[in-house]
Amino acid sequence: MASIEDILKQATPRERTVAVCIRGDLAGEVHRLTEELSRVSQDWQPADLTDTHPGRKIAEQLKAAQEAARAAEQPFLLRYIGDKAYSDLLAAHPPKDDKQLFDDRTFPRALIVASCVDPVMTPEQAEELFEVINEGEIQKLFDAAWEVHNGTDLAPFSLAASALLAGLGGEK
Repeated sequence: MASIEDILKQATPRERTVAVCIRGDLAGEVHRLTEELSRVSQDWQPADLTDTHPGRKIAEQLKAAQEAARAAEQPFLLRYIGDKAYSDLLAAHPPKDDKQLFDDRTFPRALIVASCVDPVMTPEQAEELFEVINEGEIQKLFDAAWEVHNGTDLAPFSLAASALLAGLGGEK
């Protein structure tokens, strides 16, 4: 069995990278095209067998918009800040009532700032970012920050990875 000294030499803080779409206009275009494709697909009736489905052009536009939105994602690396710093952060953002662990307006943002190591950002820069990206993207950042501080699982089970390995003969 390893000694605590050996364990401490190998230990590193938990990290997680999350991709955040910083171009809301592109995300909106993906949504618009998805709805348009759905609507056209429901309404279209070919006059004869040679008619081209109008959804084909929309699907091509949707694919391009999805690729542009993915290209507009920026990685944010979040890292565990340590037990004392985390406890101090919780204490600095007390809940408004006894049923909560923290102030749900200020703590998530403070945890994101404290945890984000790439890019490093000040609280003011984070607020500027949060004025542009939507609540869903902010939630992605908070979920990642929360997970590096409170998650217990090594990694979630991946059905896709298991199926791929099984299909390649790597697992049975």
